Amino acid sequence: MRTLLIVLTVSFSNFLSAQTDLNNYKYFVVPKRFEAFRKTNQYQTSTLVKYLLSEKGFNAVYDDALPPDLASDRCLGIWVDLLDDSSMFTTKTTLVLKDCNGADIFETQQGKSKIKEYKSAYNEAIGEAMQSLDGVDYEYTAMEAPKETLTLNFKNDVRSLKNKEIAERMEPKGINTDKVQRKAPKNQNSMVVQEATTENQSYKSLEPVPSNIGSKNESQVPENGEIWYAQEIANGYQLVDSTPKVRMKLFKSSNENMFMAQSGEKSGMVYQKEGQWIFEYYEGENLVQEPLNIKF
Repeated sequence: MRTLLIVLTVSFSNFLSAQTDLNNYKYFVVPKRFEAFRKTNQYQTSTLVKYLLSEKGFNAVYDDALPPDLASDRCLGIWVDLLDDSSMFTTKTTLVLKDCNGADIFETQQGKSKIKEYKSAYNEAIGEAMQSLDGVDYEYTAMEAPKETLTLNFKNDVRSLKNKEIAERMEPKGINTDKVQRKAPKNQNSMVVQEATTENQSYKSLEPVPSNIGSKNESQVPENGEIWYAQEIANGYQLVDSTPKVRMKLFKSSNENMFMAQSGEKSGMVYQKEGQWIFEYYEGENLVQEPLNIKF
């Protein structure tokens, strides 16, 4: 009983320490391609990790779309890495959070899955690994610069005090570095929102896209106002238009508001954000986000 109590106490202390460490970082940087994989966003791992981090309240960004303040100071961010220790029959993943110098800040539990299909397996394993962050109450707090201490040493004490007073009087008003750093996080909110808005607009496209489902001239993504109706199938839903024709298939994941999606030759994920269903997929090297009007 005593041993168990000691283990729980140490674990809880480590958890609080990790939470404090995470609060010191403003951004969580997700690579478009993890080192464990050969292809960009292979098995949709990058998209999934960024989505789950954002859902848990972390400010997640891709490594090729850094905000200006992070681009100039990489130590504002935590850099996410994915360790893949999968075997022939089991998919195993662990997420490691590192600082700008490569030092480990936090490591999740190992997520496991025995699903044979790779996308579903990595989806389940990463989701289980992410449970290690469920109890973290994250709130960015800028690290304060170390305060200067003044040591008085007998004969030099009066001289040091006078020099300090003269320096303070000569310092220009309104450019105190410490004060500027403390106010900076409040001023970054609008910039971050603007950055996110810019990212969404750059990927968003309402132009019709050729589809292999139905005739070649039909649009793969619904036009404004068009509704796709969800019909339940064995492992998810199929979306049909008013014709009716099947336009897309959704496959269930561990998150009830997120599906793996297949529409013609395009595969990605469909998730709900602020009441709007979004189809997110890669077109070459570009991440595309398109709104869907789904009725379940």
